[in-house]
Amino acid sequence: MITEAYIREELKQVKDPEIPTISIVDLGIVTGIKIDNTDVHVTLTPTFAGCPALRLMEDMVVDHLNTNNNLGNVSVETSFETTWTTDLITPEGHVAIKKHGLAPPRRNCSNISMEILESTNCPYCDSENTSMKSPFGPTLCRSLHYCNNCKQAFEGFKPV
Repeated sequence: MITEAYIREELKQVKDPEIPTISIVDLGIVTGIKIDNTDVHVTLTPTFAGCPALRLMEDMVVDHLNTNNNLGNVSVETSFETTWTTDLITPEGHVAIKKHGLAPPRRNCSNISMEILESTNCPYCDSENTSMKSPFGPTLCRSLHYCNNCKQAFEGFKPV
């Protein structure tokens, strides 16, 4: 029998195209799984409305689940019914983000502020002795920082 837990475990193998160390499950964008006999329907909630990798991730889910086991029809929809926040990132996701060289976002930051962005620990040496160089990084969800201890430039994942 196919279960939601089984499908969720399978989807941990589908990695985010932008941050390939983190699965779409640990990123928190898999917000629904429905099973009807052997048919599987997955709902994804994007990190932001204009995510350029959204269609790619939908295809990756279908491809992965179709090459796996004895599943019937696999469908994926994108929904904005659930609002994605960085609090949906799992603890494993925080480890994966750090492994990628990004500073993971702080938890429970419903109101992002410059103080929160500025107090970002270095993902390389865990130092708090960092400075924010720009609140704007290469993507909407990142800011640019510099570690005064290990002398590394790094990006921080903004809490939203």
